[in-house]
Amino acid sequence: MAEAAALPAGRTTRLKIDSDGWIKRAFMGVIALYLVAALALPLYAMLSKSFVTYGFDLSRYEFQVSDESGTVWGDPVTAAALNEALGKFAPEDLRSSSDGRLSAPDLFPDFSFRSPVKYRIRGTSDNAPYLVGLDLQNSTEWRELDSNTFRRVNLRPVTTTGLQNYQEYFSNPVLFSSIENSLFIASVSTVLTVLFAFGFAYAINRSCMPFKGAFRLIAMMPILVPSLLPGIALIYMFGNQGFLKGLLFGQTIYGPLGIVIGSVFFTFPHALIIISTALSISDQRQYEAAESLRASKWRTFWTVTIPGARYGLISAAFVTFTLVITDFGLPKVIGGQYNVLAIDIYKQVIGQQNFEMGAVVSVVLLIPAIVAFIVDRQVQKKQVSLLSARSVPYQPKPNRRFDMTMLAWCATMGVFIAGIIAVCQFAALINYWPYDLSFSLRNYDFNRMDGGGWAAYWNSLELAALTAVIGTAIIFTGAYMVEKIDGFKTGRAVFQFLAMLPMAIPGMVLGLAYIFFFNNPANPFHFIYGTMAILVVSTVTHFYTVGHLTALTALKQIDAEFEPVATSLRQPFWRLFARVTVPVCLPAILDISIYMFVNAMTTVSAVVFLYSTHTALASVAVLNMDDAGDIAPAAAMGMMIFYTNATARVLQALASRRILSRTPAWRGR
Repeated sequence: MAEAAALPAGRTTRLKIDSDGWIKRAFMGVIALYLVAALALPLYAMLSKSFVTYGFDLSRYEFQVSDESGTVWGDPVTAAALNEALGKFAPEDLRSSSDGRLSAPDLFPDFSFRSPVKYRIRGTSDNAPYLVGLDLQNSTEWRELDSNTFRRVNLRPVTTTGLQNYQEYFSNPVLFSSIENSLFIASVSTVLTVLFAFGFAYAINRSCMPFKGAFRLIAMMPILVPSLLPGIALIYMFGNQGFLKGLLFGQTIYGPLGIVIGSVFFTFPHALIIISTALSISDQRQYEAAESLRASKWRTFWTVTIPGARYGLISAAFVTFTLVITDFGLPKVIGGQYNVLAIDIYKQVIGQQNFEMGAVVSVVLLIPAIVAFIVDRQVQKKQVSLLSARSVPYQPKPNRRFDMTMLAWCATMGVFIAGIIAVCQFAALINYWPYDLSFSLRNYDFNRMDGGGWAAYWNSLELAALTAVIGTAIIFTGAYMVEKIDGFKTGRAVFQFLAMLPMAIPGMVLGLAYIFFFNNPANPFHFIYGTMAILVVSTVTHFYTVGHLTALTALKQIDAEFEPVATSLRQPFWRLFARVTVPVCLPAILDISIYMFVNAMTTVSAVVFLYSTHTALASVAVLNMDDAGDIAPAAAMGMMIFYTNATARVLQALASRRILSRTPAWRGR
């Protein structure tokens, strides 16, 4: 009976996609293509480059030698056969860089450029390049040369693929030690930063100490300066002529000690934000239960506080680890001869023009960054909500002894942070350290210094403004499309992956990848190479993820019923987007824009390979002036970046306050 009553099978019902749905998919597709072109393809080009090797293939060349009359020619013989008979070049001697040269006369022990003997050379395949002076030849036709001309013949390497670059890297003790150094510096800095930041966050959230607002402002100051600046301050404090040099008891600040201290400085606010957020959502009832069970303060700390904040601590640790191991500026300024992975990339590319080995080091640097990112994402997925509808926010109780202890700790960290900034400001205003300590503005006359002059500062302002405007528009639009689109699960998942990927990519790796991708004449986007456009693209892409997550958080707070209501009223989605979504999310949009602005002003690693003489930046100028020995002007330029970012932060805070004050009452419900 059941079979008789069953309805006949029909076609599967599918929801029809309206015009708004297609437009949203088109917008998301365009932004996804941007991320592919600005991130995925350059990374693929860099990875491919790491497997490219160069070497001399002697079997590709053939020679003939005449007698002294120059009329009778001997039998053709390959360069490989000549080398095998002479034993002139070992296999490792035939490895080369892209610009290598191998002198052809070295294969002839009796060669004399004064001899009347003549020589012939040709390629045995279509790819057998050689130079005659500066004239590049690549032909299978015989070319006859006299001895004087033949002495200027150099064989050129050919391109192959393989693991030779990786074998060379891991067999080089000096290069391989950079991995150990990077892991050591990152691990020590992470432990110290998380401990210090936890103590600071604990004081802010669990005590009744005074001046909390002031300490919060001081703790955020390192975000406003490039990572090179603490290195400059430490040189003035503990360098060879530092005024606190005696406190090191004979140790040098140039090396791991200086890198660790500077790393703690510039990563401190990042860890503090995460840990403070974790501590701020604690439930008062858990502490009341522990008190009723007569648990000691120490036991309550380990059984309630730490478990409640464990995900924040883990996340802060991985963020700090990633920031330290991928940082380039600080080790460059104060690292001395202590090599780390980021410095190796810079040396291979800028110092030795060995782009293939730079790509290898970039891949090695990419591994710990990606592992840290993946582990952090997995930890965040396991995090459960600590607050329920019945939760009671934790309210600290006054305890003079505890409050004064926390005040002392925050004051210590505040002096450390503000002291670094103050030393840089002091260095920027004195005439000549340590001989003439009178104040002057001569260090701000950047046009007299190497590094780009005041033009570099204005270029940074232009980059920051363009990044803030263009980047915020792209990021918020992409987040809106992926959050508010109906269905399209696979497409949204792919977009989310592309949007999260930049967080795992170190800046120097991205910059080097852009060289391989955009500097290729065959690339249709080659025209942006060396312009401000490529700096904007790299900066927006490098800092895309945090802005994307901020936008998603704001969009999730908007009721999903707005879209169906707008559809029922036959209103296009763009009108809802402009009149409802953007005004409601305006504070978050301002947060994204200021985040992009500040990072564009301070970034070094993402742009150090990409700027040109016309697009030099302030952050890179700090690096170049420090390299040239103009440390005080470098400090002055760093402080100009600080002033600019601080002003932008104040303007953003005032704008946000005005927006919130004019917002309808529902926002406060």
